[in-house]
Amino acid sequence: MAIASVNAQAKLTEQSKVSIYGIGSVRAGMTIAEAYSAAGTPLIKGNSGGERYGCFYYKPQGGPEGVSFMVRNGKIATVGISNQRITTVSGAKIGDTEQRIYSLYPGQIQVTKTFGMGNALTFIPTSVSDKNYRLIFETDKEGFVRSFRSGQLPEVEFIEGCS
Repeated sequence: MAIASVNAQAKLTEQSKVSIYGIGSVRAGMTIAEAYSAAGTPLIKGNSGGERYGCFYYKPQGGPEGVSFMVRNGKIATVGISNQRITTVSGAKIGDTEQRIYSLYPGQIQVTKTFGMGNALTFIPTSVSDKNYRLIFETDKEGFVRSFRSGQLPEVEFIEGCS
């Protein structure tokens, strides 16, 4: 009975929370097979534009929509979110203002202007053990979060993703 409960919690859903490490039980550094097992659903490969560099995008079969995994060298590197219902462990989500992001992560946001868009708000963890992970919120010109991603360096900082 406990095993069924654990499996039910492990399935990737819109209620799964995003952290600097990934989403739900899917973590940066996992192989596709490990991520499939952790997500409770197959991951389907899509086009990335970076195939010749060993960089691919995968999406969970059957959802949730708006979740994609960058896979580089056979391992999950980042998770990208474009689903308005998925939140971070701190409650940040698409549609939030830059001010809300600052308030959720006080003193830990680095701002970078993005060409022709808004800003990239990068959460930088203070723990030495988390120094190779980031959570990045992309905002529009009006200052609202339009997408976010998390994962390991250097991939999480690739502005163009796999391209």
